[in-house]
Amino acid sequence: MQKRLEVGQIVNTFGIKGEVKVTPFTNDIKRFDDLKKVYVTSRKDSKLYKVESVRYHKNMVLLKLEGINNPEDAEILKNAYLEINREDAIPLEEGTYFIADLIGLEVHTDEGKLLGKIEDIFNTGSNDIYVVKDELGKQILLPGIKEVIKDVQLENAKIIVHLIPGLI
Repeated sequence: MQKRLEVGQIVNTFGIKGEVKVTPFTNDIKRFDDLKKVYVTSRKDSKLYKVESVRYHKNMVLLKLEGINNPEDAEILKNAYLEINREDAIPLEEGTYFIADLIGLEVHTDEGKLLGKIEDIFNTGSNDIYVVKDELGKQILLPGIKEVIKDVQLENAKIIVHLIPGLI
């Protein structure tokens, strides 16, 4: 299990005081209100920042990070990811999971056939889509609905699905 969870990505700067515009990776955008510190992680490094302020603008999060005081400083952070320690995460409702915990799980049908492993999960607005890739590289897209996703077993690193007609 990963020690840190991604909560967003810095996509741009905002204003003249060094704020950054963040695309949130969470179902509840208001979770940023409780954010006191955040890791800003790029390919090169990861640095812990104190969060000075949080605002919202058109479904985006505007963060002011300590030590980032002008657009030039903020520009350096563009495209970096925001991560939090797992223990700082808001507890999930029963039956919901962090995407990071689902990536890599084996996907089996309720008839016992191995379909592949979860490669990615993305949201379409109405539901999540699970991208399953088999050993030959073929992708299967499964809707994250209760008629299809029957059982998530994190302890066994697998997911049981029911293939409704027309899925594959």
